Amino acid sequence: KLTLMLMQGALDRIAYAKGAMERREYELKSQYISRVTAILINLRDTLDLKTGGETAENLFALYDYMIERLNLAHVKNDLKMLDEVTNLLAPIRDAWVQIPEEAKQEAFEAQRQKRQAV
Repeated sequence: KLTLMLMQGALDRIAYAKGAMERREYELKSQYISRVTAILINLRDTLDLKTGGETAENLFALYDYMIERLNLAHVKNDLKMLDEVTNLLAPIRDAWVQIPEEAKQEAFEAQRQKRQAV
């Protein structure tokens, strides 16, 4: 549930940043983009690259790319770049919703047990 909340929070804040950018409220835009960046960094850094294999590596690279695009959108005040990040993140969120809750819990438990063993 936390992952889904983070993804939805990021998407919401991208929309808020777009609105702030359109209204030329640059300080507010900066705050929203900073929050989205922090969320994406958290999502990226909590990936289990060993267990997740190629899928986790691809997600890691995609999160990195989205962070770069957010930073560039911030500097250039580019709405299209914000749309690009939304269009990349929304399908990930949608796919996450489709995963049965039981499977998510099993994966979380396996990851927790691995961390305790270390």
